[in-house]
Parts: sequence; structure tokens; C-alpha cells
Amino acid sequence: MSVDQATVRRIAHLARIAVTDDEVPHLAQELNAMLAFVEELSAVNVDGVEPMTSVIPMKMKLRDDVVSDQAGADIIVANAPASEDNFFMVPKVIE
Repeated sequence: MSVDQATVRRIAHLARIAVTDDEVPHLAQELNAMLAFVEELSAVNVDGVEPMTSVIPMKMKLRDDVVSDQAGADIIVANAPASEDNFFMVPKVIE
């Protein structure tokens, strides 16, 4: 896949990045280099390779998914600056 200058301008527009006409050819080269690297990575055989959670071998710490301390709504909103009918009240920000 090759990125042309029109595609660079389109990507810049979608990303809301200001790109001058002088920068477009350089950015096209950079994007093409990135895509070439990704294509090179896709050639690597990763069958049987487990996903990594870290660069060093370690087990993920898991906990049981159990319900604990079901505080009522009145306890949850007790420290709120303002509440009404067990709902947090916040200042209106949209007119």
C-alpha cells in the first residue's frame, strides 16, 4: 500500500492537523515507511505465540468477581455537596 499526497492531506484533515504544502511530501514518505514496517511485521509467523502481558514473564493478578459491600444510594451521596432523591446535583453548564 502506498500513500500519495492527496491521502496525506485527507488524513491531516481528518486528524485536524495543520499541514503545509511543503510538509506533505515528507509526511507521505514517513507514512509509507510506517506501512512498509507493518507489512514486514505481518510476514512473521506468530502461530502458537501467546499474547504477552509484560516484557518479563508474569501472571496476571485476578480476583473473584463477587459482590461486596452493597452500600445504599443514601450512603453513596452522603458526602456529595448537593443531592436530591439520592442523585448527585451538579451545576448546569449548558444553557
